[in-house]
Amino acid sequence: MMKVDSFPYPFKGDVYRYSNNSVPLEEPFCIEITSSYQEVIKLKRKLLSHHPDRCFQSRPYSLKAQWEITELVIQHLTQRYPQLFSFEVHDGEWTFHNHILKEQTSFIPGDQSTLSMEPLDFIGRHVQEDLILMMERDGDLFLDAGQLCFPANWSLTFNTGMSFKEIHGPIPGFKEDGMDQRIFTFLMRMEAGDPWVRRNWSLMAGNRLDTSLETYDEWGEGRSSVTRENVGEYVHLRVEVQKLFRLPGSNGLLFTIHTHLLSLEEFAGNHEWADQFYQILLELPDLIADYKGISLFREVVIEYLKEKRMGI
Repeated sequence: MMKVDSFPYPFKGDVYRYSNNSVPLEEPFCIEITSSYQEVIKLKRKLLSHHPDRCFQSRPYSLKAQWEITELVIQHLTQRYPQLFSFEVHDGEWTFHNHILKEQTSFIPGDQSTLSMEPLDFIGRHVQEDLILMMERDGDLFLDAGQLCFPANWSLTFNTGMSFKEIHGPIPGFKEDGMDQRIFTFLMRMEAGDPWVRRNWSLMAGNRLDTSLETYDEWGEGRSSVTRENVGEYVHLRVEVQKLFRLPGSNGLLFTIHTHLLSLEEFAGNHEWADQFYQILLELPDLIADYKGISLFREVVIEYLKEKRMGI
């Protein structure tokens, strides 16, 4: 269970609207290891084994950028967590050690024949984050590769090959308010060595990490099962910490997505958070609530938070 004091609280005011809420990343690392590492990696590898096409997609021309991501992630793992990960180089061959899992893998960067899978798929099996690669072509950004095991109601299979604006088209008001162009311009201007981070949120009925569009029939019905009796334990605030890195070699963009879940009961233990989130849900436009999939149980959550504010 996620600890309250380490939960990435996503709000800055009593009103929420879609915006480019990216801020400079103070610690320039694209990954984070938490206490749930082994549990998450086990689930990730199980999903990749049973649903490989749903969880990993790539275009052939993305391999150079995939190798660049692999080297970047290994460097960040070993620099930030030197007791948990290490690597050594001999005659151009890298040997990567995952001391948590007691695994080691040797390969020659750039030589696909030395790995049993594509490099993005390989390194993604060692981190809790989902990894998304967008590449520039003809003045646009396209999703050209990704390992995505924990999507928030979207499909990597469907979205691979799409442009940035096509992917985000369904978001209410995103195009009409010009948000798509502003964020697109921001991404195109990102420079190597200047990473950014943003936080995206939703409310989930349950604590499932894998909420892919393809499995909606397995988790979507939970939205109609929220009651006054189970709301605190059953509903979870889901926050994605999305880190953005420009890759200097391929000029691609790496998005790492670390998903955190916290039960509403634990969340409401922080009275300042509970009060602010109560105000946000009261004011939240129906279009946003519908898109985030919380309309069916929003009133139950509001009533729960209201009672917590009153000390009931």
